[in-house]
Amino acid sequence: MVFPQHEQEGTSTPLITTHQASSSTPSTADDENSPVEQVALTVPTSDDPTLPVVTFRMWVLGTASCALLSFLNQFFWYRKEPLSVTSVSAQIAVVPLGHLMARTLTERVFFKGRPYEFTLNPGPFNVKEHVLITIFANSGGWGVYSINVVTAVRIFYGKEISFFVSLLVVVTSQVLGFGWAGMFRKYLVEPAAMWWPQNLVQVSLFRVLHEKEERRKGGTTKNQFFFIAFICSFAYYTFPGYLFPMLTSLSWICWIFPHSVVVHQLGSGLHGLGIGAIGLDWSTISAYLRSPLASPWFATANVAAGFMIMTYVITPIMYWLNVYKAKRFPIFSDGLFMSSGQKYNISSIIDSNFHLDVQAYEREGPLYLSTFFAITYGFIFASLTATISHVALFHGREIWEMSKFAFRKEKMDVHTRLIRVYKQVPQWWFQCILLVTISFTIFACEHYNDQLQLPWWGVLLACALAVVFTLPMGIITATTNQTPNLNVITEYIMGYLYPGRPVANMCFRVYGYTSMRRAVIFLQDLKLGHYMKIPPRTMFMAQVVGTVIAALVDLGTAWWLMDTIPNICNRALLPSNSPWTCPSDHVFYDGSVVWGLIGPRRIFGDLGTYTAINWFFLFGAIAPLLVWMAHKAFPNQHWISLVHMPILLGATANIPPATAVNYTSWIICGFLSGFVVYRYRHNWWQRHNYVLSAALDSGLAFMGVMLYVFLELENVSLKWWGNNLDGCRLATCPTAKDIVVEGCPVY
Repeated sequence: MVFPQHEQEGTSTPLITTHQASSSTPSTADDENSPVEQVALTVPTSDDPTLPVVTFRMWVLGTASCALLSFLNQFFWYRKEPLSVTSVSAQIAVVPLGHLMARTLTERVFFKGRPYEFTLNPGPFNVKEHVLITIFANSGGWGVYSINVVTAVRIFYGKEISFFVSLLVVVTSQVLGFGWAGMFRKYLVEPAAMWWPQNLVQVSLFRVLHEKEERRKGGTTKNQFFFIAFICSFAYYTFPGYLFPMLTSLSWICWIFPHSVVVHQLGSGLHGLGIGAIGLDWSTISAYLRSPLASPWFATANVAAGFMIMTYVITPIMYWLNVYKAKRFPIFSDGLFMSSGQKYNISSIIDSNFHLDVQAYEREGPLYLSTFFAITYGFIFASLTATISHVALFHGREIWEMSKFAFRKEKMDVHTRLIRVYKQVPQWWFQCILLVTISFTIFACEHYNDQLQLPWWGVLLACALAVVFTLPMGIITATTNQTPNLNVITEYIMGYLYPGRPVANMCFRVYGYTSMRRAVIFLQDLKLGHYMKIPPRTMFMAQVVGTVIAALVDLGTAWWLMDTIPNICNRALLPSNSPWTCPSDHVFYDGSVVWGLIGPRRIFGDLGTYTAINWFFLFGAIAPLLVWMAHKAFPNQHWISLVHMPILLGATANIPPATAVNYTSWIICGFLSGFVVYRYRHNWWQRHNYVLSAALDSGLAFMGVMLYVFLELENVSLKWWGNNLDGCRLATCPTAKDIVVEGCPVY
């Protein structure tokens, strides 16, 4: 097998993979090792098949980790600055517990001599048990996206949806993603070029926690470095998390010009374009784009280029030329507006059947979006078609070759050779899961159509979209650490086919897009098990059980919060300092209004205001072709092949709810790690980069939980100027003449 790599400015990145039949000549260990340098430097190339994996310790710690992380992540999801407690936290926390159980549990063998004999304590706590516990924790570390449907219906629309129906939607959407993962694992797990950069953070941490290393004179071991960085991260988060929240977004330009609306629009990191804004807070840096230390430099550079073009070129031009009446609204907002600049009263255009009241909508007038929000949709359109075009041009041959060899026992790299020692999961297991899940989904949508609105054909169409897009989305994530945001295609299609029904649109989005996203998460976990040589059937069991536990706990937590916190998510009724503002749920709700209730025809179609934005679809399809042609015309210019149009065009897909300061801070850190340190301090990067990422994540998570438990629950807070998160109070003001908004100057 040959996996050519493209090198540019010190970065080695597999972009084009050529899959060939294996030679009968045995390969050396070096030849078999991964052709991706980061993987070869990080992942061990040995295995001990005798290590016990499915143990009592694994079940107790794994299920507890999954349930606890599910609860914490859903709990923090509704907050103004959503804190993501990743599986790295559980990965660290269970180590002393595992060793404690190994020392204290009885070693007695129960039912000795019988086929089902077992012991609670099979020996020392080992790395494979630890990996499987982390797989359980991963199920609870990502949250359950389909709960947004429940929140939107109950909180924003004020309608009824039962707990049982909610549970059906949550469980089926999660398990459906597992079925897609099984279909595409041959393409996205076994090939060495599908290296999943985020996994290297966890692999590095496993090695730190389980391998003994002698300290070099004057230096530190990886284990010592991790704990030093962990303590620093843990201690430092007391400043942005409690003592000095302004560190979340230092928008210093606003301090120089405190009374200028234009300057505040430009300089605000939270409500503007973020020029000069910086966040000295790891939660700000990693909240929406994940750890910048795990991102390959070429992917970071593409995100940076896309963000800058969108934020500092297109948006200002559109705004100051007053395209789509842009000056009547904030330059950056996730709100829905009337032409007068006031917030749109959505409840006034909904009839008694929970459908769009067309006459009321015509009376109220068309819906408008902020400039940034509208153009973001255009870039998402472009990213969608660019994803298909890019994968076809740059990976089409490889996919075809992998399809031809998919059922041959073909040697790839050392990790694939080692994992084949274990029994593989038959494909029919995944096919059965898909068949049963799709059947239950159709039953739920037909039997409870008054609550879900989605017809049976909508379920099948959503599944068809998932089959088409899971592979290209997985390829891009596996090679760039960035996941394309393709949710708009599901909303767009259903909005045209079945307009005026917001819940149907949300459910279609969940089954069409969210199941794809869950599939990518499952595939990433499968690759982690592949790297750490976990038996595939054991991985299957852990992922299925973890998925069900996470769905139950997440929904239960969300239901409890919605019932117990007054006015949760209602920014107009909440106190000004309330953390329960639900930024991501607001964006999800806005999407249901735009695509489901009003429908794309009245927003982006022939009856709408933003018709021209549809040209982004064509631009996205052409852009990778231009890059491909340039690469063929100038094959020696390696930088051309590093231009990744799906990532560049989809860079701002997380905005909103992400803000400019999330991107500026992430880009700076990614540049320092992926370019400066990787190029000029490569040995240090090799030893410490992924370990540092894990330490920063875990230190933040532990301190974040402690601050909430010991201070926020007791209503202990500080009141001083350092609590002002942004200092740009005029950033949300319009600049059009005679538009009156409370707290803003009138031009």
